[in-house]
Amino acid sequence: MRRIVGGFLVMLLLSTYVVAQSSNEISEKPLYRPAGNEATLVGSISVEGAVPMRKRIDMSADPVCLDLNRKPETEDVIVNDNRVPNAFIYLKSDVLQSFRFELPVAELTLQHINCMYSPHVLGVRAGQTLRIVNADPTHHNTHPTPKYNPEWNVSQPQGADALPKTFLRDEVLIPVKDNAHPWERAFIAVLSHPFFAVSDDFGRFEIRGVPPGTYKLFIWHEGFGTQQLEVTLVPNEIRSADFTFDPAKRQP
Repeated sequence: MRRIVGGFLVMLLLSTYVVAQSSNEISEKPLYRPAGNEATLVGSISVEGAVPMRKRIDMSADPVCLDLNRKPETEDVIVNDNRVPNAFIYLKSDVLQSFRFELPVAELTLQHINCMYSPHVLGVRAGQTLRIVNADPTHHNTHPTPKYNPEWNVSQPQGADALPKTFLRDEVLIPVKDNAHPWERAFIAVLSHPFFAVSDDFGRFEIRGVPPGTYKLFIWHEGFGTQQLEVTLVPNEIRSADFTFDPAKRQP
């Protein structure tokens, strides 16, 4: 019992230290103020070549899940007419890391619905509230496994209130599992700036309000790997950047 209590106190102290350190790091940076000449980045993500078949999920361990989702399949290689949803696209540069950016007022939601996570991939701002919702008539568990943020593990019975959670350190991407339903998977990206997007059902993305400058543009996909490109955005530019994945040449 003493070991359990001691371990809990260590985790609590570590979490408190990370929160305090992250808050200090953010508050010391100057606030970015738009100059009115920001750029927009748009594009699409597609795939060429043979795409692996999605696998059937066995939900028989929970009859409620089986009833809610009659033909469940994995979400790692969803493709619609060679267009790729659920790709995470984000910009990175030393300039972005030198500023702090206003947090959005709106909260985001990660929900269990039909015994799957929705959305499958999402981006949140460091410090932004993420609401965890159980929308199913069964018990669910939410367990992110980060490397740089404190780990947490919460359960919600049917009808439970939404749980507000925050991540305070940049981390791309955090796997999320459900210990009660091991087939449930999601990925959360945490960034201190707003210049990121998730490709939609048709593989499209858009990132607005980007300060002019040179960036590394990263594209991550659960099943197809990663790509990166250096891009220079000039004032008031609308830049198009399309990317194609080849499943046979997957980059980790």
